[in-house]
Amino acid sequence: MGRYNFRPHQVHQVATQLLATERLKTAPTWYDVIGSVPPAQTLVRTQPILHQDRTRRSRTRKPSKLFQPQNITYEEDSLRKEFFSDHPWELARPRIVLENDGKDAKRTDWGRIRQPGQQMNGESVVQRQMWLLHNRPDLSKAEAYDQARHEFYEERLQEEVERRIAKEEALATGAYFGKSMLQIGMELEDKVYEVWKDWAAKAVASADPTRASAPRGFDNDARAESTNDPEIISAPEELRL
Repeated sequence: MGRYNFRPHQVHQVATQLLATERLKTAPTWYDVIGSVPPAQTLVRTQPILHQDRTRRSRTRKPSKLFQPQNITYEEDSLRKEFFSDHPWELARPRIVLENDGKDAKRTDWGRIRQPGQQMNGESVVQRQMWLLHNRPDLSKAEAYDQARHEFYEERLQEEVERRIAKEEALATGAYFGKSMLQIGMELEDKVYEVWKDWAAKAVASADPTRASAPRGFDNDARAESTNDPEIISAPEELRL
């Protein structure tokens, strides 16, 4: 058979023989589908249908992008790129990607940015802006983006206020939340700073042992500078003291 493998074309035939000999009790779920739509017998790839016109410079030249798939773009792509370029930290927020039945998008009404039962994130701004562009012809792309963005800010501010109030109420009733992320970050920074201080002291001591062993202070530095002054050196001993 050479380098071609024809066994996939014989799947339906082998399954039919197994059913005839009762080695298979029930037909597989794909049995009828493959019987009605069998695999193609042609092993040569045909040229795909192009979605845009491409002019060839020469007929004798073999096109290098003959089998390259076309770029699939959606209307939301440019809106999504603009929002997340202005708000990159929104990508760091955890997102819930689970759906109940896969039809949650059909039950959304983007006439408002807040959707019941769904987490509000950057995608909410994108869908809200697209809804405004389709239902408000008087708004431009920038105006729709500003309106959706301001609604998003107001909802986020409301969430932050509710979160703070809930935390204060819990603390008032004896709840304990432990250290905040800011406190944990400051403690880690202090530990790194102490390690750097020890390393710096050892580096100075190894570079100049005499300087590291000498006492430091403003009086010693000032006395060392004063002894190098030619006027003080030439003065009598009584005046130096």
